[in-house]
Amino acid sequence: MEETLSAASSLVRLTHLVHTLYADVGRGCDLTTAQAQMLCSLGNRPTGMAELSATLGVERSSLTGLVDRAEHRGLVVRQPDAQDRRAVKVALTDEGTDALQRFHDELTKKLEQLLTELPAKERDQFTGTLRRIVADAPAVFAD
Repeated sequence: MEETLSAASSLVRLTHLVHTLYADVGRGCDLTTAQAQMLCSLGNRPTGMAELSATLGVERSSLTGLVDRAEHRGLVVRQPDAQDRRAVKVALTDEGTDALQRFHDELTKKLEQLLTELPAKERDQFTGTLRRIVADAPAVFAD
């Protein structure tokens, strides 16, 4: 017999499932979950520490350590902020861009596998519903 779940319970389970895949793929790409989230948040544009802190939902002191470790690995670089000489922006290096691309490709493949059992019409409806739900969320994982 199929279990009946509320929308909230289903979303919590889906969140857990996606988070687990995110962490597993990150490990396979030699990234911590926090590093993968940061790389996805940076995408192709340098981002200030305050904005990055808000997007990731971490304190600036925690972000400083995360950026330090990623910079040490050659994934990101700090750049002066042309608008505010007291501030810096964080940008992906070529190595960081490659790591992000590997992570993105592998995670996309794993997430799409979750939907392979759904008929095409249901997949399209599900995708449309998800787009509406996340419309105002930060763009941290772009196609």
